[in-house]
Amino acid sequence: MTLDTETKQRISDLVASDKVVVFMKGNRQMPQCGFSATVTQILNQLIPSYATVNVLADPAIREGIKHYSDWPTLPQLYIDGKFVGGCDIVREMFEAGELHALLGVAAPAPKSVVGDAEVKESGAVDAEITLTLTASAKRALAEVQGGEPGVLRLEVSSEFEHALSIDDPAEGDIVVDAAGVKVLLDQESAPRANGVHIDYSAEGGGGFMIDNPNEPAKVRPLTVAGLKSLMESGQPFELFDVRTPEEREIASLPGARLFDAAAAHHISHLDQDTPLVFHCHHGGRSQAAAERFVEQGYRRVYNVIGGIDAWSVSIDATVPRY
Repeated sequence: MTLDTETKQRISDLVASDKVVVFMKGNRQMPQCGFSATVTQILNQLIPSYATVNVLADPAIREGIKHYSDWPTLPQLYIDGKFVGGCDIVREMFEAGELHALLGVAAPAPKSVVGDAEVKESGAVDAEITLTLTASAKRALAEVQGGEPGVLRLEVSSEFEHALSIDDPAEGDIVVDAAGVKVLLDQESAPRANGVHIDYSAEGGGGFMIDNPNEPAKVRPLTVAGLKSLMESGQPFELFDVRTPEEREIASLPGARLFDAAAAHHISHLDQDTPLVFHCHHGGRSQAAAERFVEQGYRRVYNVIGGIDAWSVSIDATVPRY
């Protein structure tokens, strides 16, 4: 196959459309092959935005890009209009710090690694990454460990899903000293973990709670048990009722304010770090209202799962159901 003039021009325009362009199967939000997923995960750690071209949506581009770059496989990464390489090359350049230079971001300082059998007390701890464990989290961790060997491991995926486990150190791990508690991070989790706050709540059978300031803003689910704990904690937050005035006449939650034009105006004057909690009858209308304020830049926005009906069932049976 020869590359026709029209397709070549289309590819040239796509390459020039952004500083960083990835020709891949799928897109950044949903890669459709493992190699494409690897490249996007690497780029997600280094830069906030870049362009992707889904070659599955255009057979001419899918075949044409291979001739354009004289490279037979996908994905393909272009930076500043120049072909960089495929998955293996991108991964090697990332591990060597060379990709950082091409993207204009600071390369990580060389990290000491953890030995196979133990966490070394010197040379392995990364002082540039900070993690916080509350006293409750430390007590719960001690109970989980029960005197058994192992260290707390925190994993943070590219979608900011968090996982905590007790694990043995592995080659390449980065160690963070969180006020006396050693925490293991793999190389990919480390840049997403800086500033993480880990707490423990005994509510609902108990569980660790992770607050990550690096996570992109999104509506956070809040159980009615969690709302009750928030009310009892004395921490400041704003609670809004996304129902009709007629529904509020039937049943209401303590401290909730009707979400109307005046409430929306009130929110517009709040600091964008103010916790905003929305509820309705079952959680649908309040989810839509919460998403509206996430889009406006508010960073701590919650939707009460199950709404006031769940509150009546699980927390306070004196609140009428309807």
